[in-house]
Amino acid sequence: MSFTDKAKNKAQQLTGVAKERIGDVTDNERMRAEGANEQSAARARQAGENVEDVGREARDKFR
Repeated sequence: MSFTDKAKNKAQQLTGVAKERIGDVTDNERMRAEGANEQSAARARQAGENVEDVGREARDKFR
């Protein structure tokens, strides 16, 4: 996973946190849901990229 990918995922996750908190403060359920969705998407993408990295490392060890 490249540094750029990590930064994008972290930015999306932080945006999701901000939206969720704004939704809490303003009692806006839609904003709260958008924030939670963005956080989940960023975590899922990060997990997928981590799996790719582990796969590459395992492949390189067997070569």
